[in-house]
Amino acid sequence: MEKKIPGLHHVTAIASDPQRNLDFYVELLGLRFVKRTVNFDDPGTYHFYFGDRRGTPGTILTFFPWPGVRRGIRGTGQIEATAFSISPDSVGFWLERLKRQHVAAERIAARFGEEVIRFVDPDGLLLELVASNSLPSVEQWPDSPIPPEHALRGFHSVSAALEGYDKTARLLTDTFGYRLIEESENRFRFASGDDSAPGRIVDLLCLPDSGVGRVAAGSVHHIAFRARDEQEQLQWREQLVDLGYNVTPVIDRIYFHSIYFREPGGVLFEIATEPPGFTSDETIEDLGTDLRLPPWLESARSQIEKILPAIYVPHKQ
Repeated sequence: MEKKIPGLHHVTAIASDPQRNLDFYVELLGLRFVKRTVNFDDPGTYHFYFGDRRGTPGTILTFFPWPGVRRGIRGTGQIEATAFSISPDSVGFWLERLKRQHVAAERIAARFGEEVIRFVDPDGLLLELVASNSLPSVEQWPDSPIPPEHALRGFHSVSAALEGYDKTARLLTDTFGYRLIEESENRFRFASGDDSAPGRIVDLLCLPDSGVGRVAAGSVHHIAFRARDEQEQLQWREQLVDLGYNVTPVIDRIYFHSIYFREPGGVLFEIATEPPGFTSDETIEDLGTDLRLPPWLESARSQIEKILPAIYVPHKQ
């Protein structure tokens, strides 16, 4: 079997204030709060998941909100921007909405024929809305404050800032099965072969004169690519190890299984399984309603709940 990566599974970033993070992504951007859990490696901290109605892979933006954490520094070895797809007819809507909400946004030069709106979240995370003519199919959240015709339609792409791009490009093409589809100056666009998948595009930015970034609040911690199932994930692990990558063992994240490694430019990559998904411990109607803990942390629930800040979920399902 010739394995190919179809696209992104999720993007995980770092925030500071959990309530402010919730308000921005649910109330302003209209994403569904799919899962309320904790950082399994630091259970005194929340782990928030935002996405479409069911948290479809390719729509999922997640956060570790660490109150009081310092700001990150943009630079090489990290994801510079995370982009969502919108309809070309929604550009005016989003520019006006962001302006009304006092979010500084700019309409930057068209990129490969697509209009782009750029802005930052309250922690400085760089976000883009890309007006795409080939919108992926996602399950829209009916209770979103955003009208369906203007809703975010999953990830369009991520842009990785790298000192040099050749080795990362070879990983994408020779191993993941991506292909170079566009290039302009120092931006090189790679896409998977699955035209219908959200998050099928990765842009590599060659920035040899930039300093190395520091991941903290307002930074992407890692990006995750999709594997169809556990068997395929193990095959990816074996292949990456054979190529000389230092890959973690498979780690149980309850809603998916994960392996992690650093790509040649320094960005932390993950390959995550599509199953079992976010409805494995909640109904689709109840997603995000209650704090969910993995079985090995249930005995500490009372202590964890005392530590975690109280939150209010806007537009609660």
